[in-house]
Amino acid sequence: MENKVMGKTFLWMFIGLLITFLTGYFVSHNEVMVLNIYKNSTYLILCIVELFLVIFLSAKIRTMKKTTAQILFILYSFITGLTFSSIFIAYHLTNILYVFLYTSILFLVFGLIGYFTKLDLTKLGTYLLMALLAIIICTIVNLFVENNTLDLVITIISLLIFIGFTAYDVQKIKKLSTTGVIPEDNLSIIGALNIYLDYINIFLDLLRLIGNAKD
Repeated sequence: MENKVMGKTFLWMFIGLLITFLTGYFVSHNEVMVLNIYKNSTYLILCIVELFLVIFLSAKIRTMKKTTAQILFILYSFITGLTFSSIFIAYHLTNILYVFLYTSILFLVFGLIGYFTKLDLTKLGTYLLMALLAIIICTIVNLFVENNTLDLVITIISLLIFIGFTAYDVQKIKKLSTTGVIPEDNLSIIGALNIYLDYINIFLDLLRLIGNAKD
């Protein structure tokens, strides 16, 4: 049961990442679509829809039909891909692929730590959440201050937070797979969403730190 759930979880995460990156890549080559996404309030609406989908999936995952959960996860991955199009415009593809590789290595290492460690990481999740809320507040403040040093510090701390979340979330999925509280297929979807978010945020933080933007 445990290995089966973990296998499905990582498969769905891979599907989500593939949808996101392919969508972002192809949209970035369509000037009309890019303009439509980033003009007026379209980008903000997409971000709000993303947030709503995460909250809705998390709240209803125990009672939701597995097909509905799968469709919503795919939809979330697609919408994220729309907002990801700016990355393919701002950075060279080879640079993005290098960062993707580094992200995968980090994610694999800390995912394995979360899976095999005997330490209970439950309390770690609380601390990570508190740190994440603090980082979100600092990010909002820095939108007005526009301090480059603060932005660097925020990015580094954010990277550490989501590396920690990777280990925490993998262990959490492993534990939940033995309880039967959430149906197996639904658990694989919500688990995939959690580690997908960890992966995406690690990727974005690394891209800010080591990515070379186009001139």
